[in-house]
Amino acid sequence: MARAIDFTPRPKSPEEKLRESVQDSAPALEESLRLLRELHEHGVLDLLLKLTRGAEGLSASALTLLGGESGSTLLRNLAEGAKTLERIDSRELKVLGHAITTGLSEASRNVAQGKTVGVGELLALTRDRDVQLALGALTGILRGFGRALREARDETELAPGQAEVGRGTR
Repeated sequence: MARAIDFTPRPKSPEEKLRESVQDSAPALEESLRLLRELHEHGVLDLLLKLTRGAEGLSASALTLLGGESGSTLLRNLAEGAKTLERIDSRELKVLGHAITTGLSEASRNVAQGKTVGVGELLALTRDRDVQLALGALTGILRGFGRALREARDETELAPGQAEVGRGTR
């Protein structure tokens, strides 16, 4: 009578495991190398290495990086961001932040309960005071956003057929 042969496959060597892993991760490795090259070309990698090691010349590397074109772009963007934040009223930001978190909580509850809204119910919701207030806030954001974009393009005149509707009527 035939007897079963006990066969235990040879465990893979570390080199074989590495080769398989590299083959499985080839696209991610290519993207990582591309990112690494960009960091190296812009001097960010050198700065990060010095920062990690606490090496001498760290402040000089940081100033060199900031002195380049990407550094001046970074500084301009930071300055514009600071100007924008400076113009925001902290009380308004607090109210809007609370409104957003409350809205997100309501949204997550609706999703968890599987609530959906049809067109008829959506129209009925426009009679809800909270929805009316939120729609008013959203249209205000859109109006202000559009006005700022128009002013940035030096378009002070309204387009034919365009009227600024509802300003100050409520």
